[in-house]
Amino acid sequence: MATLPQTEPPQPAAQRILAGFQALRERNYRLYWLGQLVSMTGSWMQTTAQAWLVLQLTNSAFAIGLVATLQFLPVLLLSLVGGVIADRVPRFRLILVMQILAMLLTAIFAALVGSDLIQLWHVYLLAALQGLVNAIDQPVRQAFAIELVDRERRTNAVALNSIMFNLARIVGPALAGILIAPFGIALVLWLNAASFLAVIGGLLLMDSTRFPAISRPHGRALADLKEGLVYAWRTPEVLLLLILVAAIGTFGYNFSVTLPLIGGFLLNTSAAEYGILGAVLGAGSLVGALFTADARHPGLGRVLVSAVAFSLLLGAVALSSNYWLSLGLLLILGFAGLIFTTTAGTLVQLRVPDALRGRVTSLYMLLFMGSTPIGGLLVGTTAAAWGVSSALLICAACCLLGIGGGFLYLQRHPDQTGS
Repeated sequence: MATLPQTEPPQPAAQRILAGFQALRERNYRLYWLGQLVSMTGSWMQTTAQAWLVLQLTNSAFAIGLVATLQFLPVLLLSLVGGVIADRVPRFRLILVMQILAMLLTAIFAALVGSDLIQLWHVYLLAALQGLVNAIDQPVRQAFAIELVDRERRTNAVALNSIMFNLARIVGPALAGILIAPFGIALVLWLNAASFLAVIGGLLLMDSTRFPAISRPHGRALADLKEGLVYAWRTPEVLLLLILVAAIGTFGYNFSVTLPLIGGFLLNTSAAEYGILGAVLGAGSLVGALFTADARHPGLGRVLVSAVAFSLLLGAVALSSNYWLSLGLLLILGFAGLIFTTTAGTLVQLRVPDALRGRVTSLYMLLFMGSTPIGGLLVGTTAAAWGVSSALLICAACCLLGIGGGFLYLQRHPDQTGS
């Protein structure tokens, strides 16, 4: 009588969730991850408070879009330069300096708001300066994270880094919306200034002797930049992911602009109700984070499906004028959005060699966050001319067009882009 093959019993749910955080067993990475989670959450709290402040000062959808444009324009213009720097200088020191500068800018912003001296031009200037810091800082942080764990845990480390980034991008606005109504905008800004101490302290507590030795380029910076671009262009899997990230990042992932517009114009919420919108979006992202943390073999199929789902849900949010329906849609939107960004970011990081990681990561950040000036200005301008609903529908349609371009590219390179 034939015997059935032995199969491993399924792991309990709690054990699977813990396995999804195995990279945190490495002390340096744990310090980095926790510090960055606190600091980046504070940064997105500031972005939301900043948008709400501009709405109070101007009641203008265009002004909100312009602030986002100014804040992310340096990322668009300089992130590739930041990637070259990330591959040429010690990343630890560069991150430390950039975090200190960002903390000082936030403290100045908080002092101006708390003393009632703030003017619109102050917001524009500080947003642009913060964007300049981010243009250098972001590709360095992304590249630095994967160096802190051994190769067996790199897949999990990249996934956790993407989860941290995207959770902060969702949870930060939620917390800001909850705190603004009872405590005011100045407190949110001061909390962000304090949050930088978490990452600065974490960096100083790291064991620098465990940092890996990486061969750094010593040639001309322009040649280094070209090398990273050529690699991305000639690597079909990476190029496909960049096409999708460009579409979703430019037209879909502009929550710092779209959430205030949805709350202020489509649903006419109070500050507290607006905070609940962000909290629900964050709850969906948290579920998505737990789902992706245990994924050991992320694939392109998951990226494509989640991108389509995200785009369709964004269109549904645009058509909803019911508060409770919008909450349900935002919950699922947060889930789909985090699965897309985390899986795409993980695949890019794992595909790129160590020596090129800073440059290719900067290209990824350019398309994901550097494109926000385009998307933010599009949303603000279109919303001012035709209404918020029309603006969001146009963005959803543009996301789908970008995904369609990715599908066409996939059909031309079916054997080179993997599963």
